[in-house]
Amino acid sequence: MSSRYVAAVLGSACIGALPAYGQEAARPAETLAPLEVSAESDGNKREKGYQPLTASTATRTDARILDVPQSIAVVPKQVLVDQQVRTLDEALRNVSGITQANTLGGTQDAVMKRGFGDNRDGSILRDGFRTALPSNFSATTDRVEVLKGPSSMLYGVLDPGGVVNIITKRPELQQRGTVSVNGTSFNGGGATADITGPIGDNGFAYRFIGDYQDNDYWRNFGTVQRSLVAPSLAWYGEKTTVNVAYEHSEYKIPFDRGTIIDIRTGKPVAIPRERRLDESYNITRGRTDLVTLNVEHALNESWRVRLGGLYNQNWYFDNQARVLVFNNTTGATFNPVTGAVNRRADATQDSNIEQQVLRAELLGKFGLFGFRNELLTGVEYDSTDTLRTNLIRGPNNTSFNIYNPVYGTLPASTNISAPDSDQTERIKTASVFVQDSLHLTDQFIVVGGVRYQSYEQFAGKGRPFKTNTDAEGSKAIPRIGAVYKIRPDVSLYVDYSQSFKPNSNIASFIGSQPPEQGRSYEAGVKVETINGITATAAFFDIVKSNVLYSEVINGTTYTRTAGRVGSRGFEFDIAGRLSDHWSVIGAYSYIDAVVLEDPTLRGKQLNNVARHTASAFLTYDFGTMFNGQLRAGIGERYVGARAGDANNTFFLPEYFLTDAFISYRTTYNNLPVTWQLNAKNIFDKTYYPSGISTTVVAIGDPREVTLQARVEF
Repeated sequence: MSSRYVAAVLGSACIGALPAYGQEAARPAETLAPLEVSAESDGNKREKGYQPLTASTATRTDARILDVPQSIAVVPKQVLVDQQVRTLDEALRNVSGITQANTLGGTQDAVMKRGFGDNRDGSILRDGFRTALPSNFSATTDRVEVLKGPSSMLYGVLDPGGVVNIITKRPELQQRGTVSVNGTSFNGGGATADITGPIGDNGFAYRFIGDYQDNDYWRNFGTVQRSLVAPSLAWYGEKTTVNVAYEHSEYKIPFDRGTIIDIRTGKPVAIPRERRLDESYNITRGRTDLVTLNVEHALNESWRVRLGGLYNQNWYFDNQARVLVFNNTTGATFNPVTGAVNRRADATQDSNIEQQVLRAELLGKFGLFGFRNELLTGVEYDSTDTLRTNLIRGPNNTSFNIYNPVYGTLPASTNISAPDSDQTERIKTASVFVQDSLHLTDQFIVVGGVRYQSYEQFAGKGRPFKTNTDAEGSKAIPRIGAVYKIRPDVSLYVDYSQSFKPNSNIASFIGSQPPEQGRSYEAGVKVETINGITATAAFFDIVKSNVLYSEVINGTTYTRTAGRVGSRGFEFDIAGRLSDHWSVIGAYSYIDAVVLEDPTLRGKQLNNVARHTASAFLTYDFGTMFNGQLRAGIGERYVGARAGDANNTFFLPEYFLTDAFISYRTTYNNLPVTWQLNAKNIFDKTYYPSGISTTVVAIGDPREVTLQARVEF
C-alpha cells in the first residue's frame, strides 16, 4: 500500500535544569526479600512512563539504577512507542555518547559508544546474550538499555565503550493483544501483531509477534522489505520459570554506500541527495534465526539458579557496484571536474555467521559479619563462526558520471576472486566470573568482580587457504566500584573497570598478536525522584592499548600492536516526568577521542566521534479531550562535526534533526483504538551520520511522515 501525508508540527520544547526536589519521606533500608517468580509484565517495576527505575544490564539482576556504580541509560517502552522507533539508531538518539559507525552500506547495526565500536563488534546484546543479528531492533523489543564503559567483567570480549542490551517481550498470563497497521510517505507501510496469554491454568503462557514492512527506498531506486515471526512459550511455576523463544526474519534491503567527497572542498559532492552512485542490483538479501532458552529456579528465599543458552544464525548474500578507494593500484577514483568515477562490481555470496552461547549462574542474597551481600557467580561458553565462501571481484569501470548518470553500464560480475574467497573467522571463549555487591551500610555499597577468560581464535582466507590469525590466551578482568547515597534519591559513585578483546584479521596476516586491552576511570552522580526523574551525570577517562596498526619498512608492511587510543569526557542522561502532564528524555555528551600512539595517526581524532552531541524529546499529555486521550511531543537532536576517516582528511558537518508526534486514543466497539501521526526530520535536513573514506559517506533519511492505527484487545 502507499500513502502520502502532510504533518503539522505541534508545540515547542526546551529542557531546563532538573527541578528542585520536594521533601519526600526517606525510603526504608532494604532488607532481604524472598525471590519472587512472576508471570505478569514487570514493566511497572522497571519503569513509569519515561522514567526508568531498574536495569538488568549493569549487574545481571534488576538493580535500582541509583545503586549501580556505572553509567547506564534506558530508553523505556513508552519512548519507543511515542517516537515510533523502528531501528536501533533511532532508539539510541535518546542516549548520550552515541554516534553511528560503519554500517556496511546500511545493512548492519554499527554503534560508537564513548568513541569505540563498529559493526559486528559483539557489543549489541539480546537479553544479555551476544548475537550475530545484522539488525537487532525489531517488533519483539520492549526496551533498550545502554551500559557505558568497559563491560568485559560481565560480558567477556568487548571494546571499552560499553554494551547495548535489547530487552525483549515475554509471554504473560494475562490475555491481551495488539494489532497495528501503518503507512509511510516513503510509499509503503506494514502491519504488526502482538498477542499473548495463558495456555490452560497450569502456569503456561504464549506470545506471538509478527511483523511485515514493505516500502520504497527514499533514494532514486530500491525497496526495503522485512518480515518477522517470533513465537515464544513460558512456564511460571511456584519456584521455577522456563522461557523458550524463537525468532525468524527475512530481509531484502538496498546496499547503499552513500555519497563521496569532493577532495577540492572536503565536502560531499554537489549532486541531489537522492542520486545513487551504484546500480539497481545493489541489494542485500538474508535471513536470520534466533533461539533462546532461559530457566530460573529459586532454591529458597535467598538463592536461585539461572541457566541460559542462545543459538543464532545470520545468512546473507549481496551484490554491489562500488566506487573504489584511491590507492596505488586503482589510482584516482573520482574526477571532480568531469564527474567520472572508477567503479567495480563486487559481491559476497553465501555468507554465514553462527553464534552459540551457554551460561550458568548462581545468584544469592545473604548476610555475612553483619553486612548484606548480593552475589552473582557463573560460567560461560561463547562461540562465533564466520564463513564467506565466494567473493566476487569484477573489473574496474570508468563509464559512470555522477553529474549525468546512466545506469546499467556496469553489469553484475560473476568473477570469483580465489585469493579473497573462503574468508573464515572462528573465536571460542570460556570463562568463569564472580561479582559481589557488598552493602556496608544503607548508604554505602561496594561492587567488585573478576572474570577469568580464555580464548582461541583462528582467521584466514584464500584458495589455497592462508591462515592470517592463529592465537590463544587468557586474561583476568577485574572491576571495582562504589556507591554512596548522600540522600535517598541522590547517589555518588566511582568505578574502575577493564576491557579485553583479542586482535583478529581476516584480510591480512597478523599472526599471534596480544589482545586489545582497555581501562576506564569513571565518576558521577545519580538522581531518582519518586514518580519523577531519573538522571545521571558522569565523567570518564578510557585508554585502549595494543591497537593494531601497520608500518611500511623498506617496502614491506608490518603489523604491530603498540597503538593506543584514548577517550575522555562528560555525559548527562535524564528521563522521566516533569509534572502530571510533561515527560522528557534527554542527553548531552562531550567526548575528546584521539589517537595517542601510532606512527602516522598520532593526535588524530577517532573516526565518527562527535565532540558534542545533545538530544531532548518533550511530551505533553492533554488528558481527556474529544472523548479520548490526546498526547503530543516534539524533540531535537544535535550531532557535532566528526572526522570522516582515520586520517582526518575530511570532516562530516554538524546537524540538527527535529521530530514530532501526536496520538489520539479512543474506543471503537468497546476496543481501545489509537491513531498516531509521526514526523521525522521535519525540516528535511540533509545530513551525514557516518563515514569511512572519501568514497563511503552515509546519507541520513529525509523527512518521513507515518500514520499508524493500533487496536488493543
